[in-house]
Amino acid sequence: MRSLIRALLAIVLIGFVAFFVLGWWTGSRPSRPADKPTATSGTIDTATARERGAAIGEKAAVATAKVQETVNEARLTAKIKAKMALDDSVKSRAIDVTTNGSTVTLSGTVGSAAEHDRAVRLARETDGVTQVVDHVQIEK
Repeated sequence: MRSLIRALLAIVLIGFVAFFVLGWWTGSRPSRPADKPTATSGTIDTATARERGAAIGEKAAVATAKVQETVNEARLTAKIKAKMALDDSVKSRAIDVTTNGSTVTLSGTVGSAAEHDRAVRLARETDGVTQVVDHVQIEK
């Protein structure tokens, strides 16, 4: 009796697999590829296609430059924050670093003049930084 039930379950399982694999469940059958390729109607204006391709290329170049600038800014910010985090005399969580091009702006509040000077010096010594804007305030 058990072998009969197992055989019946195996047949049902094989049937379900066949329905799904062959697409009979949804009513669609696998289709064969077309014997002949389909042609486009009309002609292609190559001059227009070239103009559109050039315009797309220019937009892609502009987007790539913006992405590269953003990545460079993020790299500078990360470098400065890492230097501050590794320096024992600077509390890096209290100082915000923002970068615009090669100009770095420091803001926040520090506990001493020595900590302020060290944070500004770390930012100025970072490769790629041309200017440091100092908005860091010293707690009184």
